[in-house]
Amino acid sequence: MEFTRRETLAVGGAAALVAMLPKGAYAATTEEWIAEFTGGADMADAGIDLTAPEIAENGNTVPIEVSAEGASEILVLATGNPTPGVATFKFGPLAASQYASTRIRLAGTQEVVAIAKLADGSFAKASKTVKVTIGGCGG
Repeated sequence: MEFTRRETLAVGGAAALVAMLPKGAYAATTEEWIAEFTGGADMADAGIDLTAPEIAENGNTVPIEVSAEGASEILVLATGNPTPGVATFKFGPLAASQYASTRIRLAGTQEVVAIAKLADGSFAKASKTVKVTIGGCGG
C-alpha cells in the first residue's frame, strides 16, 4: 500500500493531535473519570463540601464551590454532560486553604460530583443534583 504525500501528512497530523490530547480526554464515562482519578480506591462520604444551587435558571453559568480541608486535589464532574470532567483543582503544600469557586456549564438536570484526594492518600466524595430549567450545552 502506498501513501501519497498528502495522505502521509494527514495521518501524521491526526496522530500528533491524538498524542496531544490531555490524559483525561480518553475517559468517556463518569465511572472511568472517577476510576482514573482514584485508582479504584474507596471514597468516604465526609471530608469535602460541595455547594451548588438546587435550581439553576440557566445551564450556561451554574455557580459551584468546593472545599476539602487538607486536600491536594479536587475533581469536579457533571454526570450528564457529554464530557463529564468539568475541572480539576490542585493545591500545593503552601496553599492557605483548599477552596475553589467557579461557574460550570450543565447540559441539563444532572448530578454534580466532587472528589477530593486528601493528604493521607484517601478520597472523599460529595454530590448534589442540580435542576436546570434552560439547557446550557445546546439545549
